[in-house]
Amino acid sequence: MPMSNRAELVTPTLLRDWRLPGGGSGKDDRGTVLVVGGARTTPGAALLSGVAALRSGAGRLTMAVAESVAVQLAVALPEAGVLGLPETPSGSVAGSAASALTDKMASADAVLVGPGLDDKDESVDLLRGMLTMPADGTPPAIILDAYALGCLPELEGELEPWADRLILTPNVKEAGILLGRDVDDLHPDVQELADKYHAVVSCQGVIAAPRSAGKAEASGGGDGAGRWEITTGHSGLGTSGSGDVLSGIIAGLRARGTTDAQAACWGTHLHAAAGDRLASRLGGLGYLARELTDELPPLMMELAN
Repeated sequence: MPMSNRAELVTPTLLRDWRLPGGGSGKDDRGTVLVVGGARTTPGAALLSGVAALRSGAGRLTMAVAESVAVQLAVALPEAGVLGLPETPSGSVAGSAASALTDKMASADAVLVGPGLDDKDESVDLLRGMLTMPADGTPPAIILDAYALGCLPELEGELEPWADRLILTPNVKEAGILLGRDVDDLHPDVQELADKYHAVVSCQGVIAAPRSAGKAEASGGGDGAGRWEITTGHSGLGTSGSGDVLSGIIAGLRARGTTDAQAACWGTHLHAAAGDRLASRLGGLGYLARELTDELPPLMMELAN
């Protein structure tokens, strides 16, 4: 597929000129991530996102998951705080759980919703409840992935509170659901998604900012076109849990104080480059999504030098 002449290549040189915020003097300076997801049958998705957020440098992490798996996740990731949420009899996070998130939302810098959610109707109610929460002070960035993405067409007329602070990470199938049609050409279609939902969108290595915010988002990282394309990545990234890692990386970077577009460009590049590293060492297929996260700190260190 020919690349649009408006897309800028995300290269190590571009990223070195678009530097990430420093580490500050402690964890409070690197921001707080809240991950909302983790149904009874899919707690690992929230775990993968949470680990990725910490590996990408976030200072604090809270995972809000179905009550029946909260203790297990607290043991699996002792670096995180864990909040048990009301759940349905089948173990899905209940739509009524939004009311339990008020304090955590207020103290978060980036909120990732979706990894491990498994019931669309409950997820719609959950997002609707979160949309009505007051955004006092500096409101957090909202990153939506997985089941949370599939809810957006039903909430399209209610998304104003999150306009221009949304980051979406759909795969091609999810992008088609958001558009209401099949994806024909990735570049214009990802741009259409960004404009439609007033969000930065990362899909299959193409990143777009809404045209109303493109020049501001690109500050320090391009010519202001508002669309970028990743230059690395391996087919082995198409493995279970890989998308949860990507959304977690982006959430962690955003919590550190990047712009939405910077978090999406850096996060998508780091995710792809980590896949390349594993493919060169282990082979193109068969590496695990959780192994991607260990590659993140050295990759960031190399790009910082």
